[in-house]
Amino acid sequence: MNTEAFEPKGILKNRHIQTVYSTFFRKKAKHNYTIERFRLSDNDFLELYWFEPHRDGTPLAILFHGLGGSYASPYIYGMMHALSKEGINSVVMHYRSSSGVMNDTPLSYHSGKTDDALEVLEALSLSYPDTRLFGIGFSLGANLLLKLLGETGTNTPFSAATAISSPFDLELCALQLNRGFSKVYQAYILKDLKKMLHQKFERFDMTPYTPLKKEHIDTLNTFYKFDAAYTAPAHGFASVEEYYKKASSKPFLHKITTPTLLIHAKDDPFVPQEALPTSKELSDTVTYELHERGGHVGFIDGTLFEPTYYLEKRVPAFLSGFT
Repeated sequence: MNTEAFEPKGILKNRHIQTVYSTFFRKKAKHNYTIERFRLSDNDFLELYWFEPHRDGTPLAILFHGLGGSYASPYIYGMMHALSKEGINSVVMHYRSSSGVMNDTPLSYHSGKTDDALEVLEALSLSYPDTRLFGIGFSLGANLLLKLLGETGTNTPFSAATAISSPFDLELCALQLNRGFSKVYQAYILKDLKKMLHQKFERFDMTPYTPLKKEHIDTLNTFYKFDAAYTAPAHGFASVEEYYKKASSKPFLHKITTPTLLIHAKDDPFVPQEALPTSKELSDTVTYELHERGGHVGFIDGTLFEPTYYLEKRVPAFLSGFT
């Protein structure tokens, strides 16, 4: 199943070290991105951060970040830099309000919100008709990308794609993140989500979008409660259960026609074993690399003081086969 072994040594075998190392210990690189404000059809906007100004004909990877992520996430810059060395330009598509600038509507984003991505992809395809497009998704972005690939089938604009540490089944992952040490990750991410929601209540009349009152935002201490109170009703779902069911990528995996690489670790603290897809749930165009270790969007080898990043070798190598 795996084409290249990933075998971390020493303390890097620990799944939590794998998961948090880059966030807390990887040096944050400074880079002069070209920032494009992309206007959506509902007159809201999101921001595209280009690694380099793009020339038609150069392969282009669109990066979909994880929950609470952005251009500032170490895994984003690391991947963009690695792609550049392989002759692949890249752009990170921030979801609404994810770039640090609040968007213009009460809506935000969620794990299955593919309509914004489709608008961006259509515009890129029109602007750069001779450019091969690749998709790379991390965590929530991996789920979104896989769902989009399944929804579009043979009409996808992507020549190839890679999905890293996808949650696959959102309900099972929400339950997992409310167990044991995984609660630490839940609390860390929810802190920023609740801050965003406070800002929306200060700026908009949220009554048509959620029954939640501003004074109760800080009581949302699990993803399940947050999604039930805001994500599901604000984005038109009848319940949090309907949201989890319709936004999960697992039911779409067998519909994918694009060459797609899934990279996942069995020890991912965000994703329980029962959420992982079986071979019967995958289309013939999907290559599934399931590693024993790697944590969540980790895959760090080398040593603690001289780390190397498996994803930044494996993903560009895979995509380069389709340039």
